Amino acid sequence: MLSTDQAYREMWQHCLDRIKTQTTEEEFVKWFEPIVPLEFDGTTLRLRVPNASYVYQIEKNYIPFLRPIISQLYGQQTRLHYAVPKAEQQPAAATLTTESDATAVSRFSTQTDTANIKNPFVIPGLKKIVIDPQLNPNYTFATFIEGECNRLARSAAMSVAVTPGNNPFNPLYIYGNSGLGKTHIAQSVGHEVRLRHPELQVLYVSMNKFQAQFQTAYKNGEIPDFIHFYQMIDVLIIDDIQELTGKTGTQNAFFNIFNHLQLAGKQLILTSDKPPVELKDIEQRLLTRFKWGLSAQLVSPDYETKLKIIRAKSRKVGARISDEVVTYLADNISANVREIEGVLSSLVANASFLERKITVSLAKEVLKAYVQLYRKEISIERIIETVCDHLNIDFARLSSPERTREVAQARQIAMYLSKQHTKAPLTAIGASIGGRNHATVLHSCKAVTNLMETDRNFRRQVEEIEKRILA
Repeated sequence: MLSTDQAYREMWQHCLDRIKTQTTEEEFVKWFEPIVPLEFDGTTLRLRVPNASYVYQIEKNYIPFLRPIISQLYGQQTRLHYAVPKAEQQPAAATLTTESDATAVSRFSTQTDTANIKNPFVIPGLKKIVIDPQLNPNYTFATFIEGECNRLARSAAMSVAVTPGNNPFNPLYIYGNSGLGKTHIAQSVGHEVRLRHPELQVLYVSMNKFQAQFQTAYKNGEIPDFIHFYQMIDVLIIDDIQELTGKTGTQNAFFNIFNHLQLAGKQLILTSDKPPVELKDIEQRLLTRFKWGLSAQLVSPDYETKLKIIRAKSRKVGARISDEVVTYLADNISANVREIEGVLSSLVANASFLERKITVSLAKEVLKAYVQLYRKEISIERIIETVCDHLNIDFARLSSPERTREVAQARQIAMYLSKQHTKAPLTAIGASIGGRNHATVLHSCKAVTNLMETDRNFRRQVEEIEKRILA
């Protein structure tokens, strides 16, 4: 046991010297300078703090790096005891507010079907640990096809990988529709960091798995261990951050992790199917932090990028595809990268199992199964042209004020199919078909729907026109 106040103060000063290196000057002055060491009996270190808010702030934000410092200087069995004065006029009178165990925490491992990351939790600084980064070996920058549709995200990701945590893009928030390469880019950062900075701890985890781990930790009373484990990571990659929606407990835990990593200069990479501004039921304090760095969008690949992707993916599956077939696929596929891979796999399988050459004819057969996914963007003009041709009506008559049953019904069919197969607003559809207003378009769509339900011949006629449009 230390016998004098001076001895307590000297030992505590060593702690302060180390704490100072891991906090900002403002934090140090505000939260640590006012702490007074009272006594140490070999097991419990009693610290007097000005008020209860100090206990909350220390336990919430600083205990991960304070624990190893206490353990090294006072011993691994040391416990912290916070004493809060009852009143400012009586500083000597103190009450026990809380205790914190500074001993090494046992291995933290969540074992559920969806949460099986094999990573132990130990106090940082006491032991060098190796964490399985959970990265797919195929998702690297070398295998990523760059184009105008993804250049910003890819460039920012490489910048992050070169100087993780020490760049303007923290967090790096990558968003876009499913299958455009968000996970590929995010994991590429992880691989590149491991090559350039092997001393850093990298971890990729989906938000669904993170949520499952949180639930397991909650049931077992291990939330502090759960949070402290993630606070040890140098580069944390969270996939599908939108899955945080409505999960208050998980949001609180992630907020603590996010704050600590930001404060410690660690790197966060987040992916989502929506930009931060469109996320719902997520606390505002988290949404604000998502906007701190860079939000980079991925969009559907442009024509040139599709050509590159098709050629690269065909080489990967060992298929020899002629330029004619590559061009045909690029012309007729408008879906995302994942679905392009699906078409190629189906094409190769058909060629192999049926012992056929990969030709444009075979590609056409394969694409029939994907027609709903991979049709070219349909225009209102194309729909009008097809309707007029099928019903043998001049475009001038369709757009005229003529109200004969034949012309009016053709006009209604064109409006109905335009609403079904384009993203054009009702006003644009009406303007393209004789300058009608949006109310007329709504009425026409309703009329066609009702007639299709009661008149089999009319429904067959509309379906035939629709097939021609989609062909």
